[in-house]
Amino acid sequence: MSGKPKLHYFNGRGRMETIRWLLAAAGVEFEESYLEKKQDLTKLQKDGSLLFQQVPMVEMDGMKLVQTRAIANYISTKYNLYGKDMKERALIDMYVEGMFDLNELLMTYEIQPADKKEQHFANMMDKAENRYFPVFEKVLKDHGKDFLVGNQLSRADIQLLEVILMVEEWKPDIFAKFPLLQSFKARLSNIPTIKKFLQPGSQRKPPSDDDVVDKVMKIFYS
Repeated sequence: MSGKPKLHYFNGRGRMETIRWLLAAAGVEFEESYLEKKQDLTKLQKDGSLLFQQVPMVEMDGMKLVQTRAIANYISTKYNLYGKDMKERALIDMYVEGMFDLNELLMTYEIQPADKKEQHFANMMDKAENRYFPVFEKVLKDHGKDFLVGNQLSRADIQLLEVILMVEEWKPDIFAKFPLLQSFKARLSNIPTIKKFLQPGSQRKPPSDDDVVDKVMKIFYS
């Protein structure tokens, strides 16, 4: 087996995408093993690979890591993306938890029943525009640095860029009133490892189409 982390998930964004972003930003090559059908998930569950019977799961450093936040914490600590002291880490945790909350709304939009989609979309865009992005605009203004915390790249920056780009796919003009987030996006997107991840052909996943949603429903909900 190679020394590369191996990611077990379906071929789509979901809860694994943040983990892909963190590894890519850290310049870490990784492999992926895709769940294609329910039996693939069942096999991992039966062979004891999944502590709580759920994916994402990442094989890394001799461990089978599960639970999205635990995996992200490990990667962030290992690759120096978690601040220089406890106070910085506390800020990073606060910001990231807000991003996870918004990301949950974005992620679950595609699997909403048809009659709930419009309401869900309106709610997630309202929260993005009026609750979450104003906070990060203010953080950048008050902190006055290139990054959200301290003066170096952290997981908070990487996860914010991920969310910015996702929201932009639905509402390209949403950042017109957030000039600092616009310049943050441009700055972060030019970091070499991130720039590479944003190129076509990388392991970054596109927005989920109907085929991906259908596969997800069959793997996890049938």
